[in-house]
Amino acid sequence: MTGDGLLARRRLSLVDLLDRLLAGGVVVAGDLTLCIADVDLVRIDLHALISSIDDRVPAPWEEAGV
Repeated sequence: MTGDGLLARRRLSLVDLLDRLLAGGVVVAGDLTLCIADVDLVRIDLHALISSIDDRVPAPWEEAGV
């Protein structure tokens, strides 16, 4: 059996999938435009980085003196 066959049979739980994604980080990017009669009413741009928390990298919203 080839490696592809083993990979196809392997099942991943949702928790394992989230653990793998958060360990490496995930970038989500997208654009959403709401139009009526070819008139743009609302435009939403989304750019987000989702990753696990690490004590070695401080959160960007923490104050330096705290």
